[in-house]
Amino acid sequence: MNILAVGDIVGLIGIKELKEKLPKVKEQNKIDFIVVNGENSAEGMGITESNFKDILSSGADCVTMGNHTWGKKDIFKFINEPKLIRPANYPKGVCGKGYNIYTVNNKKIAVINLLGRAEMNIMTDNPFEVGKNIINKIKNNVDIIVVDFHAEATAEKKAMGYYLDGEITILFGTHTHVQTADEQILEKGTAYITDIGMTGPKDSVIGMDKDVALKRFTTALPERYKIADGKEAMFNSVMFTINDKTNKVESITRIIL
Repeated sequence: MNILAVGDIVGLIGIKELKEKLPKVKEQNKIDFIVVNGENSAEGMGITESNFKDILSSGADCVTMGNHTWGKKDIFKFINEPKLIRPANYPKGVCGKGYNIYTVNNKKIAVINLLGRAEMNIMTDNPFEVGKNIINKIKNNVDIIVVDFHAEATAEKKAMGYYLDGEITILFGTHTHVQTADEQILEKGTAYITDIGMTGPKDSVIGMDKDVALKRFTTALPERYKIADGKEAMFNSVMFTINDKTNKVESITRIIL
């Protein structure tokens, strides 16, 4: 089985790139299940119902979120869609769900979304405790567990990888928009990569207009971020190849287009 994780979709240019590239990647690599992070798809902050439908029509089986989950009020209209997952460590009672289980090729795949706390400034519950509690609850009823850890700090992501090693199948990081080259299978068998990158404008500062970013960094004056409107886009994803008998990852392949 091949599972593909696609890096944060940034704006309409990212959605356009996803529509163009994802079907080809799926066909060429015989992908069975696709997770796409969509929390930046609406103008770089949040997701709309139209964005969500576009991502699904491109071939995604599950859309995960992050710190901009509530960036667009439109999300409350479709927050309970089974293919939409928001961070599981938001406080109890928050609408939506932090994980879901999907059946593909007679395999039950659980996808969990967690939000980091280091340098995030969001009042969330401890992602380590929440993640472990969910895993203990579902591990005897699923074949594969995938975690999208949406976090700023590399150290927090690495720590989570070791914390969940052997408990889950895959942990990939999102949020920082730059694909890392540290893919590895940890000692107890969990596949790990710090960040899978982004799908959006290439000539940019992590998807944002570079002139705006430069002004902010060189003058320290406030300037509202906006998505870069460059014509060239990039597609970042990572493929995890899983042994159908052991349900363990055999190889990790970074796909950059």
